[in-house]
Amino acid sequence: MKQPYNTALYMRLSRDDENYGDSVSIETQRTILRKYAQDNGLHVVGEYVDDGWSGTNFERPNFQRMMDDVEAGKVNCIATKDLSRFGREHVMMDYYLEFVFPEKQIRYIAVTENEDTDKGLSDFVPFKNLFNEWLAKDTSRKVKTALRAKFAAGERTFAYAPLGYVRHPEIKNALAVDGETKWIIEKIFDLAVHGAGAAKIAKVLIAEKVPTAGWLNFTRYGTFANIYAGAPEEKSYAWTIAQVKSILKDETYIGNSVHNKQTNISYKNKKRVRKPQEEWLRVENTHEAIIPKDVFNQVQEQIAGRRRQMKNATTQIFAGLVRCADCGWSMSFATNKQNKHPYSYFNCTSYRQLGKNGGRCTAHYVRYDTLYAYVLSRVQYWAGQAELGEEQLLERLLKTGDKGRAAQTKKQSAELAKAEKRKAEVDRLFAKMYEDWSAERITGYNFNMLSQKYQAEQSELIDKIDRIKAELATERQTSSDAEKWVALIKQYSHPTELTAELLNTLIEKIVIHEATKDADGMREQEIEIYYRFVGKID
Repeated sequence: MKQPYNTALYMRLSRDDENYGDSVSIETQRTILRKYAQDNGLHVVGEYVDDGWSGTNFERPNFQRMMDDVEAGKVNCIATKDLSRFGREHVMMDYYLEFVFPEKQIRYIAVTENEDTDKGLSDFVPFKNLFNEWLAKDTSRKVKTALRAKFAAGERTFAYAPLGYVRHPEIKNALAVDGETKWIIEKIFDLAVHGAGAAKIAKVLIAEKVPTAGWLNFTRYGTFANIYAGAPEEKSYAWTIAQVKSILKDETYIGNSVHNKQTNISYKNKKRVRKPQEEWLRVENTHEAIIPKDVFNQVQEQIAGRRRQMKNATTQIFAGLVRCADCGWSMSFATNKQNKHPYSYFNCTSYRQLGKNGGRCTAHYVRYDTLYAYVLSRVQYWAGQAELGEEQLLERLLKTGDKGRAAQTKKQSAELAKAEKRKAEVDRLFAKMYEDWSAERITGYNFNMLSQKYQAEQSELIDKIDRIKAELATERQTSSDAEKWVALIKQYSHPTELTAELLNTLIEKIVIHEATKDADGMREQEIEIYYRFVGKID
């Protein structure tokens, strides 16, 4: 008696296959398979469709559902339009055709290629599978090349426009500012630039019932209905810290498009992995910005310098602002609890990590209460000057700024030359040391020890050179910058205390010099305050 065939019609279409048009469409595959089953007396028990899935991935949901039905005895015959619809990975194809199907007595049919396990597969099947895999690899390469060309031309690929933007009505694959929602982005950055962290911003957005991007997409386009349809009102403004952080770090809002942040492990393994920043593709000025670059950069500095709040709620207001005058490292906060009256202080992080014997820096010790009182007094002074006369203060800032910039530029240029000279010397020493090791003039132990020392110094020098170059590049001062700062200081008339918001709004950095003692043994210490937009002013 002839075995009845309970047949599964399997169809698959990947995004790349769409380039071949209707010849491989799901409807075309369905028509071919149904007619074949009808003409050959096959009993169809079900159709299994994976639309948008690569043939190199055998974890496709409906493919797995079909194989579950095979295991359950519901299916003993599988039909596809051709071998490539079943898969494009020759090792897995051989595994199913040579091991799984014979063991489970499953008949497999590739209709248009006239391959049928009941009649015996042709000797060309392994070559066909190899070709199908090569085609998948070649297509993957071509798609990546085409995408990079699009990205370089300023185009973007996206399912949904980022919050604050919509699809451009006239230009394909481009963004246009959304007049209805850009205020949300402006509000988030305004809160951040005034010292609020992601957690605080999320709380403000929730308290003020600001709608999320997901909710806006649902109300406009009906997307994410599984999340928002019938959900309580609170769901529409359920902001998370992660959402806020993502927006604050997104260069989209300064007009840039950043691509290639993630990639597949390979054309076979579609798991996404994050790529290092140096491999990202950044294309600037691809669309209209919502946030000015200086505001965005300030927020990035604040994010990089922010520290966790201590129990006494003090350190967060100076986090990322206090720096050592000599090595440029940030200053570490600590509390002396052994004293009868505990007090907090800052000292150089480099000194703290390497100690006195490190030889790279000194303590630069300053008490927290001393620093707090000094900075508050200077802020109060400038707030008073702004109140007395805006025009006079502007004139003073520009005059002082010109003098200060010249001195600062000269000092920084000298530091840069010194750091570059030392780096060149370290590079030379490192090369010489490698030659000595290769020639066995020094031992492997000494090579490793000196290698670690020179690499650490190289890294530190590179950071210092990059920092100084960046500072020199932003030294230029304009009257517009002075006006911005005056407008900021006027927001804080008669300040009586320092807050993170006030400090991050007005101040770029606070530089602590090493203390000295005069002839009478009195301790003296210089503290320089560099204000945003105007730098150091007297």
